[in-house]
Amino acid sequence: MNLTIHQTYLPQDDPDAALAFYRDALGFEVRNDVGYNGMRWITVGPAGQPDTSIVLHPPAADPGITDEERRVISEMMAKGTYAAINLATEDLDGLFEKLQEGEIEVVQEPTDQPYGVRDCAFRDPAGNMVRIQQAK
Repeated sequence: MNLTIHQTYLPQDDPDAALAFYRDALGFEVRNDVGYNGMRWITVGPAGQPDTSIVLHPPAADPGITDEERRVISEMMAKGTYAAINLATEDLDGLFEKLQEGEIEVVQEPTDQPYGVRDCAFRDPAGNMVRIQQAK
């Protein structure tokens, strides 16, 4: 059996800010941008990897979510504890410098971790933790 990661989902509460981060700052391609009832689902992914995508979705669009659950999701997003993604690059320090040129919230500068990776961390506009590690 051969499994691949096709899509993963991250919440976004401001589609234009999400595009500015994932497309403009990180350089991902926009693969789809779908609107429905005032909400937008945006699919992005790395160039040259058409089978791997991130779907940036409205966080509480599921009709089965209660108002209380929506409130908790909003609070967790505001604290940056709701969702995260780990990415990798061959030039961590160069990417870090490029990202610092924008108005991106830095959580951690490039650091050699005791568990064997060198990484840094940012928050995207919705508060999601984005960790980027040096590819080996």
